[in-house]
Order: sequence, then C-alpha cells, then structure tokens
Amino acid sequence: MSDSQRFPVAAHALAYLAHKGAYGPEAAAPSAVLAASVPTNPVVVRRVTALLAKAGLIATRPGASGGAWLLHRPENIRLDQVLKAVNGCAHLGSPPAGAKGCPVGQHIPRQVAKALTAADQAAAEALSKITIADLLAEDSDVLRPFAPHASCPVAA
Repeated sequence: MSDSQRFPVAAHALAYLAHKGAYGPEAAAPSAVLAASVPTNPVVVRRVTALLAKAGLIATRPGASGGAWLLHRPENIRLDQVLKAVNGCAHLGSPPAGAKGCPVGQHIPRQVAKALTAADQAAAEALSKITIADLLAEDSDVLRPFAPHASCPVAA
C-alpha cells in the first residue's frame, strides 16, 4: 500500500467503526468487513488498523472472532491524530539532493524541504479541526465550505 493511501483508509475504517457502533470487542468489525467497505484488501486494513491500535485509537483482536473497535467516541478522534498514527504527511514529495557545486542545486533542496514542512504543518492544523464524527455527518459545519478534492472519486 502506498503511503498516500494509509490516511484515507484509516479515516474510512474509523468512520465505519463509529457508524457500526463498534465500541467493544463484542461489536468488533473483522478486517474483511472493513476491507469490503473501503474497498481494499483485508491485509491493507490489518496494516492500517495495527497502526491505529499502536496509536491508541482502536483495539484489535486477532483470529476468527477478531476484529477492530474504537477506544474513543468519533467526536473525540481528530484527523490530525489519524494522520500522525499512520505516519502520514501532506505527500507533496521530497526534494532531490541537488547537484554539488551548483549554487541552485545546493540551496533549493533545503528551501523546498522547509516549504514541505510548512505544508505539513498547515495540513495538520486543518485536520485538527475535523473529527471522525464530522466525516459521518450529512452536513458538517466544518466540512460544508469545501468541495471534494478534484483528484478524488466521488460517489454519485
């Protein structure tokens, strides 16, 4: 799974768990069920849920009766926490090393790296205002001003 897909899969899985009321092991959602909702492979979901569990956002239980469940209410899970849990960033790329001896090649990579840090900080700040509950809301006050990103497929 590409790094750029971990965050959307994680947000989707958390929203699914909240929608289904999975707040304890008795209501755990198996990775195959989560994967069918995304849709993706259950292995992808297990990798993401392992990261979410390590961050303390969910708990998981392996095996035939296993699955994942939320440890927090959806209104208390901010998307910046989700991004951090899956080791995400703004995914704008990384600057090449630059050519030695070239004044531009030696200077620009460092400056581009600073610009990427600024973008990551801006993304984290924006995501800190959005919760899993906002994703589930039909008309969230936080998300109302925005249109879906142009690169994302939108269900009709």
